[in-house]
Amino acid sequence: MDRDTLVKKLKKKANIIRKDILKMIFKANSGHPAGALGMADVFSVLYFHEMEHEPRNPYWIDRDRLVLSNGHICPVRYSAMARSGYFHPHELKTLRRLGSRLQGHPSYVDLPAVESSSGSLGQGLSIAVGMALAAKLDKKDYKVYCVMSDGELDEGSSWEAINAAHKFGLDNLIVIVDRNFIQISGETEGIWPLEPLDKKFEAHNWNVLKSSGHDFNELLEVFETANNSDKPVVIIAKTVPGKGVSFMEGRFEWHGRPPNKEELKQALLELKNGGSQK
Repeated sequence: MDRDTLVKKLKKKANIIRKDILKMIFKANSGHPAGALGMADVFSVLYFHEMEHEPRNPYWIDRDRLVLSNGHICPVRYSAMARSGYFHPHELKTLRRLGSRLQGHPSYVDLPAVESSSGSLGQGLSIAVGMALAAKLDKKDYKVYCVMSDGELDEGSSWEAINAAHKFGLDNLIVIVDRNFIQISGETEGIWPLEPLDKKFEAHNWNVLKSSGHDFNELLEVFETANNSDKPVVIIAKTVPGKGVSFMEGRFEWHGRPPNKEELKQALLELKNGGSQK
């Protein structure tokens, strides 16, 4: 498949994912739309191009692993999984219902290939480091991907894991930081400054790559570079929270607020027309 065709395919998938996210959270009347919408393009690339995985064989031993550390954005993962064939998209309507496999934070017990349960922020990278080290010890070639928020880099445990990844030479570990500059109570740089984030990772001997989280050509190129690294890799993906919906974009207030009926209607109309062009 040529690059232009691939990009069109990935854009289409991301748009479907965004619609799913909004419908799921509206139906549940609970959830976190801003971060999920902001990562739709990255998840489109991961599930429909980058990762080696078999939806019909979710426990395939040589599959690439994906750890979602910031579990509250799980609607983006649920949609990507459903649309790639892990389960029927109709199940997306059960988000956050009692007894559903699609809980508000993912559970590896309930859903195949989720890999790890998540809720408390700052834990996922340690889990991913353990998985990547296990692959090395077992002489396996699979990659371990870890998606994490920028806000959870406030946690000291994240930096312990970052140092451990260097110590163990985990060149099979690729971390994607959702650099959207917001967390639940405001902007990251006002709450607990992270900059210069790239220099901090470099100081721990990581290969640091930067990309827009919404430019598919950039994302494809940066993942290609990441796959040929001799060090742990972090991709700092600059994203817009609420991407695609004009009244949600860049506003931390939408971190954990579901849309009402009129807001859902407006958002879906914008996505039908290609999403916000701000």
